[in-house]
Amino acid sequence: MIRILLAEDQAMVRGALAALLGLESDIDVIGAVADGEAAWREVQRLGPDVLVTDIEMPGLSGLELAQRIQRHELPTRVVIVTTFARSGFLRRALDAGVAGYLLKDAPAEKLAEALRQVQRGARAIDPQLAMEAWSDADPLNERERQVLRLAGEGASAGDIAARLNLSQGTVRNYLSEAIGKLGASNRIEAARIARQKGWL
Repeated sequence: MIRILLAEDQAMVRGALAALLGLESDIDVIGAVADGEAAWREVQRLGPDVLVTDIEMPGLSGLELAQRIQRHELPTRVVIVTTFARSGFLRRALDAGVAGYLLKDAPAEKLAEALRQVQRGARAIDPQLAMEAWSDADPLNERERQVLRLAGEGASAGDIAARLNLSQGTVRNYLSEAIGKLGASNRIEAARIARQKGWL
């Protein structure tokens, strides 16, 4: 049996996934939670074979969950099921050790088969998204991404400097680099472009 933990903040989607996967004779849904922090606690408590998670959730995102699992070297494999058909998200997911990345509009049997592939040690990635991911590389480094994310939320250079323990001059340099790399005219446009691409 493949022991599955579901993490999905929309109750209807969570219930539908649990019901659909419950029909498979070799899949056992051992838990279903509504946010990232609860998912992290249950991963540690239950030790599922596979965590099926959305990207955007309260608490921890699916990508942050995958990073934690990778950092703690837990055996649980991660499959992301999301509406975000963005190559930037896929690249970041693969960097975080995610074993599967599927879109929510995929047929239910595709998800079950993907879980079997992942359990066998293979990867299960939406093929169209995989092609896009390698043709549209993320130009930002991690620090530029952090600074741009905060700027996009409306934080001033001073606020960002305080939160990241940087000087205001360094923050301005990171913002300038990010704006230049994205061909944007200002920090807000740069943040919007990066978010649309899935790089933030």
